[in-house]
Amino acid sequence: MTTVTFTELRNQASGMLSRVERGETLVVMRHGRPIAEVSPMSPSVRAPSWKKPALRLVTKGGSLSAAILAERDDEGVF
Repeated sequence: MTTVTFTELRNQASGMLSRVERGETLVVMRHGRPIAEVSPMSPSVRAPSWKKPALRLVTKGGSLSAAILAERDDEGVF
């Protein structure tokens, strides 16, 4: 576990986060007091929902667009 000041974290954020990606844990200090711990994600944490594949709906029969076009033809709508 490495201790860094808030100013160091702010000025070198990219490098610090690269260290965390490699498995290091950082304790962030402000005015001599620890205020945060930055650590790698645990493997048990699941991916956010926006990164998961979307649900695909599949139905039997013709497509919805074909049904809409057929209904428009029946009603004379263009």
